[in-house]
Amino acid sequence: MSKNKGFSETSAGRYSLALYELATEANMLSEIEVHSVSIINLITLSKDFKSLIKDPTNNKEDQLNALNKISDQYKLNKLLTKFLSFLISKRRFFYVEKILKSFVDTCSIKRGELKAELTSAKDLTEIEVNNIKEELTKNFSSKIKLNYKHDASLIGGLIVQVGSTMVDTSIKNKLQQIENRMIEA
Repeated sequence: MSKNKGFSETSAGRYSLALYELATEANMLSEIEVHSVSIINLITLSKDFKSLIKDPTNNKEDQLNALNKISDQYKLNKLLTKFLSFLISKRRFFYVEKILKSFVDTCSIKRGELKAELTSAKDLTEIEVNNIKEELTKNFSSKIKLNYKHDASLIGGLIVQVGSTMVDTSIKNKLQQIENRMIEA
């Protein structure tokens, strides 16, 4: 089997760190971060693009042509386009999503941000989400990068996770705890 089977988080981290250093040297970090998030979203939303990346039968030329069209259409940063072309030439384009997510995480960490997940039973307004984000920023004495999701199955309440700290005030969780106590009794 090929060596690519062992492509690990460490390898993705090395590529993403290389992109981070190149972007920093070129003073284009924020632009490349925004474009990287756009590419991650494109991979998520476009089955054709995901297939182009993931299908091992696609040759380098097809991938390069598609990348150049996307780069022209979305006016991608030239440094990022060169980096993605390099991944194609090294047959590492298959891992582009993992590499770019690692790059975005690296940018966030270097800014001193903590990643947080917020899940609520009720659909929160942008103001409510921002208030929670501000409260978390105060409590953790650090900038918070908040990922918000609405999940009606929680019935009521919130789940907040910052790093390894989790607070679950959902009714679903409370019902589960009651059920567990009833089973144990």
